[in-house]
Amino acid sequence: MATPAKAKKQKKKPIPVKTSLNNPYNLQWTPLKKCLNGFILQTLKDRMDTVGLWKKPRKVKAFRSKRKAKERDSEPAEAENAPQRPGWSDEAARRQLALGINEVTKGLERDELSLVLVCASARPAHMTNHLIPLSKTRAVPACQVVGLSAGLSGVLRVSSVLALGFRRRTTDFADTVRQIAAMVPPLRVAWMSAASKLTTAGPEDESPGGNSRLDPAESEEQPRDSQSDPVQTEDSFIDPAKAEDARSDQIKSKGQKRKLKADEEDPSLSLQPLKVKKTVPNPSKIRKPKKKKAQKK
Repeated sequence: MATPAKAKKQKKKPIPVKTSLNNPYNLQWTPLKKCLNGFILQTLKDRMDTVGLWKKPRKVKAFRSKRKAKERDSEPAEAENAPQRPGWSDEAARRQLALGINEVTKGLERDELSLVLVCASARPAHMTNHLIPLSKTRAVPACQVVGLSAGLSGVLRVSSVLALGFRRRTTDFADTVRQIAAMVPPLRVAWMSAASKLTTAGPEDESPGGNSRLDPAESEEQPRDSQSDPVQTEDSFIDPAKAEDARSDQIKSKGQKRKLKADEEDPSLSLQPLKVKKTVPNPSKIRKPKKKKAQKK
């Protein structure tokens, strides 16, 4: 008699795991007092009404048949008001603001904002938590306002206002920014010391002498002394490899426009490693039902 064939053992498929690196620090907005919260909302509403900034609604074209369109074209044309184009009532005032999380993020990355306000109703929280270190490193006052979206969405005639930023060179909202910025509490970031100051310096300001660039006329008037030039002397010799390294370091230093200077290092400040989080997608293994293909006739 023939022996029955042994069934092959099927290898189990490895469970796919997605690994992500998360921030070890817990970023939180500094709480704002209730009395200041109400004052900020009222100030913003009054200023928006004074400027007259609101979004024009878009008109949806209704479907009409060709017959009705011919009948309407055959009728004598009546004098009607010109339809309003979709957009904002005041384009100049709109350019001075950054509406929405995306616009505020881009404005902070380019260092174009002077004040940032975030709505407390934004969910999940990590949608706006990245604005905390961005505002801190740019030295921009930022806070979380309760009811910002509900208060301004009706005035601006938009669906929601989760984040609001004011440009640095604003003219219509200069007084409003000055009033609100004085009430904003300072942000706390764990990996940045409180004594750190942000200074922006260009390539021309990095030289110790101040005026690093000379006019070409002045440079031509000064004759080169062959005895003082280190390249032309016989005793001195410059290694070309070291000269290239010095040039690269100088180019890198000129490219760094933003510097973070601290007078005294905080001894209690310590960096923590990133959190490694492993996520198993679809742990209950729920599969979507396959769609049946239509039979071709």
